[in-house]
Amino acid sequence: MQAFAALSFGKVKLRPLARRDWRILQQLLEADRDWLRPWEASTPGIRYPVNARSMVSNLLYHQRRQTGLAFVILYQGQVVGQLNVANILHGSVSSATIGYWIAKDYAGRNITPYAVALAIDYLFDSLALHRVEIDIRPENTPSIRVVEKLGLRKEGLKERFIHIDGAWRDHFVFAITREERSDTMLNRLANTHLK
Repeated sequence: MQAFAALSFGKVKLRPLARRDWRILQQLLEADRDWLRPWEASTPGIRYPVNARSMVSNLLYHQRRQTGLAFVILYQGQVVGQLNVANILHGSVSSATIGYWIAKDYAGRNITPYAVALAIDYLFDSLALHRVEIDIRPENTPSIRVVEKLGLRKEGLKERFIHIDGAWRDHFVFAITREERSDTMLNRLANTHLK
């Protein structure tokens, strides 16, 4: 996988995650604990304090192994969240999974839909992947709204899929393939008028 550059549209930018980003991510994650905890993966039986330095190291490790990509989400030049691409597979599977979070003060401004659109377009156009998946807890209506704005297809339910906030949680599966994308995701998003 070649090195990748920042992706941007208007005031929204995805910049490759850098080791130094752990400080601002730590601040955001600590400031919004109650907002983010219901959606963050956890380890059964263990409660870890927020450790953005370790998270960044892990994401960069997977990036070096070419199994993931990690971005920070910027809005008007300020880091406001994070987007990960995990489980990148090529060949006969040719797919990846996207996950993301945004600081509470920036939710509802259509930053996340644009960030996800940029990522999907990059995965299809630059990495030549065939399928992108996003898994979302049924209770996470703001994230479900993101994939609805982008027109991703709902495939079904993964029962007790990821351990989150102390229990194994169900997740809806949303996906899109190259054949389903008749235009860029950015254009698709613009055509929804961001309702």
